[in-house]
Amino acid sequence: MSAEKTLAIVIRTVDFSETSGIVTLFTEEFGKITALAKGCKRPKSPFESGLDLLTVSRIVFLHKKSDSLDLLTEAKVERRFRGGQKSTEHLYAGYYVAELLAEMTDRSDPHPELFHLADDILSRLNRLEEVARLVLRFEMMLLRYLGQLPELTHCVETGEPIAERGRTPFGLLAGGVLSRRARSGHRQVIDVAIETLHLLATYAAEDERWQSTEIPSRLAMEVRALVNRYLSHTLGKTPRLREYLRILAI
Repeated sequence: MSAEKTLAIVIRTVDFSETSGIVTLFTEEFGKITALAKGCKRPKSPFESGLDLLTVSRIVFLHKKSDSLDLLTEAKVERRFRGGQKSTEHLYAGYYVAELLAEMTDRSDPHPELFHLADDILSRLNRLEEVARLVLRFEMMLLRYLGQLPELTHCVETGEPIAERGRTPFGLLAGGVLSRRARSGHRQVIDVAIETLHLLATYAAEDERWQSTEIPSRLAMEVRALVNRYLSHTLGKTPRLREYLRILAI
């Protein structure tokens, strides 16, 4: 085993013994890893506070090729998450980011672009930027990077573009929008406003237009309901943090 070095976001911690813990990290170069941190709970450990939840740390670990736990040997803090000291909602939003990273990614499957997205969103939450917009940006880009983004502009069955205004069917099982004539025979279909789909497409685009695009109050409830249902369908369960984060409680 060789020692590996990388940046990592701490996304889950579990006690292993009185002095040690098991930590799940989302890393820049290796994707999600789960490692044993021996002695991490001792007063003078090589980890200091580098394993606090949502902390970005520079880590050293022994990467095992089998299904056994990796061994974490060092963690030095690059940036602590302090947004929760001023706002419970920003804290829960950070926990929600960690939950989705833990639940929707596979072990040792590198996604450096997803690491940088999460790092950016956590930095913005630290600065107490608007939670609803940051959460939506993270959700949509997470789906894009993992290849699970729903089709938002063309019928998934016929390929025809959706209308410019009004409402259109959206198939949760079909994986995106459906034309009116393609709706028949599909299950778990809901009608959504075209404006909602345009907004989601903006937040899922690989550019910065989302930063100047507000979520209109008239669309906020439908946007959240659609994303909640689609993510729950993709995960196969409801994210645990949904009941704690007010903007997700739909």
